[in-house]
Amino acid sequence: MNISHIEHIGIAVNDLQTAIPYYEKVLGLKCYSIEEVADQKVKTAFFKVGGTKIELLEPMSPDSTIAKFIEKKGEGVHHIAFAVHGVAEALKEVEEKGVQLIDKAPRKGAEGLNIAFLHPKSTQGVLTELCE
Repeated sequence: MNISHIEHIGIAVNDLQTAIPYYEKVLGLKCYSIEEVADQKVKTAFFKVGGTKIELLEPMSPDSTIAKFIEKKGEGVHHIAFAVHGVAEALKEVEEKGVQLIDKAPRKGAEGLNIAFLHPKSTQGVLTELCE
């Protein structure tokens, strides 16, 4: 697997409209995109910081994974995403190395990226996303 860079850091928040002003008014970043990802029951907001992005994730349903995360751990860092060439091939490679997969195959995520998640039980407690 060839990781080119950190694609984004995902941060779970209760409400985008409450969270966005911190990133814009305090940190001086600009929200360039807000998007709903219906199949993941989440609404996202993106900010660029150099070559990396910050993705805020707001649950759209009480049964979404983000809602469950916030209920269990509170708002905060949810995952780190790495950019790779060939998510399907990277999944095969890490599975052969004993990593537990959440996604057996890539699926569509925010910004039209192909994504897949690795289980934090196999990644030192960090939910890891692969993107292309």
